[in-house]
Parts: sequence; C-alpha cells; structure tokens
Amino acid sequence: MNNIKLVADLHVHTISSGHAYSTVAEIIEVAAQKGLEAVALTDHGPAMPGAPHRYHFGHLCVLPEKEKNVEILRGVEANIIDKDGSIDLPEYYLNLLDIVWAGLHIPCFQPATRSLNTKALLNALDNPYVDGIVHPGNPEFPIDESTLVQAAAEKGKLLEINNSSFVVRRGSRTGCQEIARLISHYHGLVALNSDAHVARDVGCNEKSLLLAVESGISPGQIINSDLHLLKEFLKKRGKKRFINYKAGETAY
Repeated sequence: MNNIKLVADLHVHTISSGHAYSTVAEIIEVAAQKGLEAVALTDHGPAMPGAPHRYHFGHLCVLPEKEKNVEILRGVEANIIDKDGSIDLPEYYLNLLDIVWAGLHIPCFQPATRSLNTKALLNALDNPYVDGIVHPGNPEFPIDESTLVQAAAEKGKLLEINNSSFVVRRGSRTGCQEIARLISHYHGLVALNSDAHVARDVGCNEKSLLLAVESGISPGQIINSDLHLLKEFLKKRGKKRFINYKAGETAY
C-alpha cells in the first residue's frame, strides 16, 4: 500500500504567469491548509506569452522565506528556446533562484523530431543552473526516454511526473509511465508536482504519486517526499539559500 506523503509542491504558478489565476497569498494559504511544508513558485520564463519580465524573478527576494509554516521557494519554469537547450532567463537571474525547471512549450519551441527534441532536453540538462526537466512525458514532444532518464540520473538532476499532464496534456500517460519505469530502473530522482495554475490545485499530486508507486520508485528517489531530502538536494545543487543547511535544522 502507498503510505508516501508528499511534503512539497515544486511546480506552482501565480497570476504572474499570465494564464494562471491565483496570488502568492492564496497559494500559500491553500498549501498551509493541505499541510504542505514547502511550495515552489515557478512562473513561466519571459519567452512565454503573458509571462513576467525577467525583473520579476530578480525581485522574488522580497518574499518571505517562510509563511504560515510553509517554506517558499523562489523558482522559474524556464522555456527551452532552441536545440542547444538555451533557456529564456539569463545567468544573473538563475543564480538568484532556489529551483530552476526547464521545459519544452509550443509557443517557445516548435515540436521537432524525436532526436532533436531529446537533444534540446539533454543540452538544457547540461546547464549548471537547471535542476530538472518538467513534464518530459508530453506527447507533443516525442523523446528518447531512456537516453533522457539515464542522463538525468548521471547528473543527479530531476525529472518531473506532472500531475496536470494527465488532464491538460492528453495522451501523456504512456510517456509518463515509461519515464517512471526508467527512473525506477536507473535509480534517478523525481519530483511529483501539481503544475497548479489555480490555488485549489496546489498539492494535487494523486495521479503522479500513484504512477510512481506502481512503477517501483522508492520514497528516497522522490525529492518532495521529505523536506530534509529536498533541502539536501538543493544544498548539493549549490543553491545559496541552502548552502549552510544541516540535517535536523528547522531553519536555514
């Protein structure tokens, strides 16, 4: 039986994304009500229509690090914009953030061949600031799942099983199942995220969690199943906010 409890949602959008509908305060309120210990605010990078200017990400420093007992991580869902894996936020801003996701989105990257899509993701993983890849199971961008999962595992970076994909990206289940199977096989790291675009969906990860459990992914591979596991990961990734974190501490 599944007894894994997810303590963090690491992919959440605020109204600043342009096509999301809740404020930071509303998101934190729902996260607290649901007993989450952390939430990452990951609005879309500037290349997405309606997304915030890069200054938005530079000014996230005004947010508290913790509110209503919920750790607030400052992040971005950056857009991959070419086959070289370039993303739409400069190094200066990436260096300020707690978590950096990168992903393929049709307004910013037109679907290409399986080989080219895979190359773009692999090159994005090579970016030292990128911590992981969002919704790699998206059927609009066919990829070589085995090559991607092996590369992420070798680099100690995250892949995501995106709960919203089962609803908004129709046909994602097959790709997500294969990615989950390979993550289990290669002992990679995974984040199970809501990709919430409205506050009520924060922490809604039931479908992704069930798939992870069915695929044999262990709790130790699920980065948001334990707050200390998450903070140790971010420390290892060199995130300034967590660089002095020690297990057992309640603050950082």
